[in-house]
Amino acid sequence: MITLSIAEIAEITGGRLAGGADPDAVVTRFVEFDSRKITPGGLFVALPGERVDGHRFAASAVEQGAVAVLAARETDAPTIVVPADSDSDADVTAAVLTALSALARHVSETLAGKGLTIIGVTGSAGKTSTKDLLAAVFAAAGPTVAPPGSFNNELGHPYTVLRCEESTRYLVAEMSARGVGHIAHLATIARPEIGVVLNVGSAHLGEFGSRENIALAKGELVEALPADGVAVLNADDDAVLSMRSRTSARVVTFSAAGDRDADYTATDVELDDVARASFTLNGPGFAPLRVSLKVFGAHQVSNSLAAAAAAIEHGLDPAAVATALSSHTAASAHRMDVQTRADGVTVINDSYNANPESMRAAIAALAYTATAHPGSRSIAVLGEMGELGGDGVEAHRKLGEDLATFHIDTLVTVGAGELTHATADVAVQRGLTVYQAADVGEAADVVNSLLGRGGPEVRDVVLVKASNSAQLWRVAERIL
Repeated sequence: MITLSIAEIAEITGGRLAGGADPDAVVTRFVEFDSRKITPGGLFVALPGERVDGHRFAASAVEQGAVAVLAARETDAPTIVVPADSDSDADVTAAVLTALSALARHVSETLAGKGLTIIGVTGSAGKTSTKDLLAAVFAAAGPTVAPPGSFNNELGHPYTVLRCEESTRYLVAEMSARGVGHIAHLATIARPEIGVVLNVGSAHLGEFGSRENIALAKGELVEALPADGVAVLNADDDAVLSMRSRTSARVVTFSAAGDRDADYTATDVELDDVARASFTLNGPGFAPLRVSLKVFGAHQVSNSLAAAAAAIEHGLDPAAVATALSSHTAASAHRMDVQTRADGVTVINDSYNANPESMRAAIAALAYTATAHPGSRSIAVLGEMGELGGDGVEAHRKLGEDLATFHIDTLVTVGAGELTHATADVAVQRGLTVYQAADVGEAADVVNSLLGRGGPEVRDVVLVKASNSAQLWRVAERIL
């Protein structure tokens, strides 16, 4: 974070000093809401939690080096107390998040005035992978901050902004929404100069109510761009392409489909035996460049085009961009993490999250990886996709159809709910071998019992995927 005194932070957040806080004490390091991560010179943010109340750790955070605590209740340590509507946990949390946003807004505006470029990315699927690609490309040009994992909401977004320092040249902001107006709010905290929209799918459909509302929310990113900014839009998604009328910024497009007219395209796409793509990057003003990705799945071609378009349009050297894309390895845990055991079994751990679009991409990667090794069997270990609302059952039935379309051999469902049963029922009807496991432990036991049945020459490929709450990465860990 940029250097600020306690008095300055109190003024920015509308707080008052308590607990003997020294107004002249200076915060020089990062803001943390986990007291175990505090470093000397940092600021501790106290939030009520379902299991643990952060206020209880105020004193220990200061003992570890925190200059003060940002909270909506007084603590037993030097504290900046911000006003809350009541002492309820909900109001205290809201007050602290408002203060955190105000502090992050001050930091982003200060640094933007000194040359910080902010790149925002959103979409129903692929945000985190594209965020990581963007971070890799821009980091090759200067100090870059990007969120760890999927820190993309009203807490994770300001937290990421507050990782920026005087030396930071680029901030990559992943922007998520669970309703109309959310991205617009995040954009007020750190206004992007470049906005990337990947797709409009059905993730969080239960909360939005319709795909049209999802498109309305995702488009708030391009609406927030300045007139001299750049909107990077996916020409393969008509709902995204139509957003060009919602921005005053310059619009550039990308397409991985091969049959769309776009500014940035991929040709001569090839996949290796574990579905890592190589392709020729084409764009305005430079000769075609070959890119060989180290991340897995054909869908990463589109994500890479988005990152390339954003970087090159900002003025980065196209050859350097191609090199950075080719050098990038997976940065976020449980995101298309592909590992091969000593006996040849390949595990695709994409268990951090799931929606119909990302499920389809992962199943395609599973199918390709299996067919690249004659005699290999494909095993999909799948849990529920959450937050699909009334379309949940039909989406899970369609998942069973997708498994059959891609000729997946075996399905192991995890959980005994209506949604996993819907997938299993269709998969059985379409001729797949299906096992239904009650929990993660049983699923791991089932998969381990299947592996190696075909003999040492069979190189089984296993995909593990579900919404984050299912914790299916534990299956992948057991298999590995």
